[in-house]
Amino acid sequence: MQIKTQGLVIREQTVGESDRLVTILTRDEGVIRAFARRAKNLKDSKNSATGLLCFSRLNLYKGRDKYIINDAFPEETFFGLRQDLVRLSLAQYFCELAVETVPEGVESQEYLRLILNALHFLSTGTRDPELLKPIVELRILSLAGYMPDLICCSQCGAYEAPTMYFQISRGTLYCSDCFVNSGEPVVALSKGALAAMRHIIYSTFEKIFSFQLTGPSRQELEESAERYTVHVLQKRLKTLDFYNSLL
Repeated sequence: MQIKTQGLVIREQTVGESDRLVTILTRDEGVIRAFARRAKNLKDSKNSATGLLCFSRLNLYKGRDKYIINDAFPEETFFGLRQDLVRLSLAQYFCELAVETVPEGVESQEYLRLILNALHFLSTGTRDPELLKPIVELRILSLAGYMPDLICCSQCGAYEAPTMYFQISRGTLYCSDCFVNSGEPVVALSKGALAAMRHIIYSTFEKIFSFQLTGPSRQELEESAERYTVHVLQKRLKTLDFYNSLL
């Protein structure tokens, strides 16, 4: 079956002398693995279009148990990412998050849109990488069905308090009156941090990148998003540890 779609190459591996095995976040088929024959040949159109972090138009053949890339044409290569190791490592973390959360064989336009916008901001340097990270983490988990419940205190229904407590293992909120320290992992959230988390998971896509947060509130946001991501995935990704080692 022939498929025409768009996709971002989020992992690549050389096979033999001239072929590539790539993992692609596609618009229509989710995350797939596909062979690109002769893709290492500099004269082949698939050479640049199947490189890591390249967004391309793809003509695929879907067999019984594998995909083959017949043709690929690059649309965006995000050259700016190669100029900064921190931004490049964060981009690779975003790609690994997609590998872990996006299923195969489903329409994945929202996932692709999220990652492409994040890579654009990283590549152009128009958004703070440390703020982009929790945005992508919380939003991609929400798309994958792991949206935390941040509407109100899960016990009394209070919408806001000077300090709210985010329980990592349950993805729920507690106000200071209802919170009981049971030894489970928890992050204390100021009003600013909680407002940012709500904005990320509940707002329309067009607005999720349009906020600023500084100081302790941003640190709370970063800690909450990372710890919740690690809990949901039940492991720490190597790209996450490498990114953190650079900071």
